[in-house]
Amino acid sequence: MDFGLSEEQEMLQETLKGFAEKECPTTRVRELFDAGLGHDSALWSGLVEMGIAGLAIPEAYGGAGLELLDVALAAEVLGWAGMPGPFLGHSIAALAVAAGGSEAEKKAILPGLASGEAIATVALQEDDRGFAPGDWQTRFAEGRIDGTKTIVAHASIADRILVGVAGGRFAWVDAKAQGITLEDQGGVDRGRPIAKVRFDGAPAQLLSGGLDASERTLDAASVLLAADAFGAATRLIELDVAYSQSRQQFGQPIAQFQAIKHAIARMATEIEPSRGIWWYAAHALDRGHADASRQASIAKAHVTDRAMDMARQSVELHGGYGFTWECEVQMWFKRIMFDRSALGTPEQHRERSARLGGW
Repeated sequence: MDFGLSEEQEMLQETLKGFAEKECPTTRVRELFDAGLGHDSALWSGLVEMGIAGLAIPEAYGGAGLELLDVALAAEVLGWAGMPGPFLGHSIAALAVAAGGSEAEKKAILPGLASGEAIATVALQEDDRGFAPGDWQTRFAEGRIDGTKTIVAHASIADRILVGVAGGRFAWVDAKAQGITLEDQGGVDRGRPIAKVRFDGAPAQLLSGGLDASERTLDAASVLLAADAFGAATRLIELDVAYSQSRQQFGQPIAQFQAIKHAIARMATEIEPSRGIWWYAAHALDRGHADASRQASIAKAHVTDRAMDMARQSVELHGGYGFTWECEVQMWFKRIMFDRSALGTPEQHRERSARLGGW
């Protein structure tokens, strides 16, 4: 079985990487990070023009009609670039509506997401509760929702919010409606600022999809977070190589020292095999395999854990400089921290994987 990428998929990544290198080089990532700006309207507009906002939205609703694997490949490149913006939340919301919405709901919602007219995010996690659809306690009744969600990325710029409600259902909410209060939670990743969102009788539309659609959305989100973390980890290896070639010690670049060579080689061999894990998880979801949900949790747990381990090693390789604000490594380190903790920790996903496997 061939798990290589098609020419179209390779072209998607090459085109997106070219855009990132031109429009969002490390200097721009640094500017936005230092300013605490998790969104650049010009960057987002560029992604929208490329069709990135609607990759998984069917062509009938203005999207590209691609699969989850294609969206994950885009997430990998954006993770590599360290590009801030609402791509992940927007894509998860679009996938949820495309997978579980009625025909009327798709016609009403998806064209606006594909065109970039509306920016969407997702509000799924809750305080002191699990991350899975069966754990959601936010209440929907008579067209209104009440409850509190945490770690909602880009809530301040979103036009629409996909909210997980009790019973494992989704509600679609106008982010500017009455009854919605945002509380900045800061967050370590300044490229994806997070907020606590309180809904106090906010008007909402309950979407048609049930628990199965919500579980599929969680699976897709897990794969996208894994892909983003993988991309960030590969960028850290590039930064490590560049630093080791420029840092002089004892009259020569530290890249000449065997211990440094071994450290970087070890990091590469730890992260590269995980590529196949999230590739396969996306493939399994696209093809409707029976074990797709379990594979998604395995990908989220393993890839983000390996990426986090590698990020720590990257900081150590930079020595004391690696712990400073001036060091570029910290931006990708913190991005991986977000990917690892959002929508379930590796420990929670391993537990889910075991449960789905009947253990």
